[in-house]
Amino acid sequence: MLTPAQVPLPPATGAWREGDPHGRRQWHRRAVPLPLEAGGELPCVRLAFETWGRLAPDRRNAVLVLHALTGDSHVAGPAEPGHPTPGWWDGLVGPGLALDTDRWFVVAPNVLGGCQGSTGPSSPNPVGRPWGGDFPFLTQRDQVAAEAGLADALGVRRWALVIGGSMGGMRALEWAVAYPERTGALLLLATAARASAEQIAWAGIQTHAIRSDPHWHGGHYHDRAEGPHAGLGLARRLAHVTYRSEPELQLRFGRAPQGTEDPFSGGRYQVESYLDHHAAKLVRRFDAGSYVVLSEAMNSHDIGRDRGGVRAALRRVTARTLVAGVVSDRLYPPSQQAELAAGITTADDLRLIDSPHGHDGFLIEVEQVAALVGELLPRGGKA
Repeated sequence: MLTPAQVPLPPATGAWREGDPHGRRQWHRRAVPLPLEAGGELPCVRLAFETWGRLAPDRRNAVLVLHALTGDSHVAGPAEPGHPTPGWWDGLVGPGLALDTDRWFVVAPNVLGGCQGSTGPSSPNPVGRPWGGDFPFLTQRDQVAAEAGLADALGVRRWALVIGGSMGGMRALEWAVAYPERTGALLLLATAARASAEQIAWAGIQTHAIRSDPHWHGGHYHDRAEGPHAGLGLARRLAHVTYRSEPELQLRFGRAPQGTEDPFSGGRYQVESYLDHHAAKLVRRFDAGSYVVLSEAMNSHDIGRDRGGVRAALRRVTARTLVAGVVSDRLYPPSQQAELAAGITTADDLRLIDSPHGHDGFLIEVEQVAALVGELLPRGGKA
């Protein structure tokens, strides 16, 4: 059943609350509780999603696009109520583009545990109060199980293509391993078969920054006047350094001061101002509790868990597959994508996205990503 509802969006100050405009989003409510991999269940599950194009009568033209950690369902389109910025892959989805909405039915859900309309820590629990710190531990498998329910509700038995980068790539891989019969083609970008020790370490520092904020209150801050904005801002600053490359930061900012500010007198360098800007943007649109839940879900990522190991799990993939890394990515280095390309028997040779932008290259280099989509979904051929 697809029903509209109010979406939780952050005010500029204070704690996370519900009731802001919801733009073009739709909702899927799961009819039964969702069993969780770590134990227990999530009794009330709602996924926000957006679609572009029309589902064909034979239902074979559906494409699933999965977002990264702080993304959401707004893959394409202008800024609008509920979405303060244009779509994060705006040049990829639309009439005449790589994901041509005159041909393909494109679906983008907001991940379970998120904060842009899907059930997460800011959502009401069974007694009507925000889940907060009581929200259960999620894994990628739980998130994909919820997305499979959305696919059922939409009448999509098999995706022509599942595509995702970073955290979205983890879920795309999980789709191909858990539901090989439902995944026709697969595009994995800047992702891994399992989270590495270094990736876990970086994420752990970020979640520690949030939990150390005096306004965290064990995660139960949603009904308070002030949330852990300072901790979330610090987490974003830390993360953003790992998302970009050192040569890019040096070329763009070097040691230059910010405007007339004097670093010798408490002023900032340009690169510090840059990080402050991205921290402030995230705090205005994202929930700290969701950041923690999703970061921990990413740390749990291991496609081989209880499947005989990574190699055995990757052999389950039957989809036509392309794997691509970003040459300058220091967070998810191309060696991790090489492991995927070597282990998936239906994968072509590893592709590399030429970009100075580090991990964020899979979001920025839209033309190169479009070319990869074109290999899996040729404009004149069958999916």
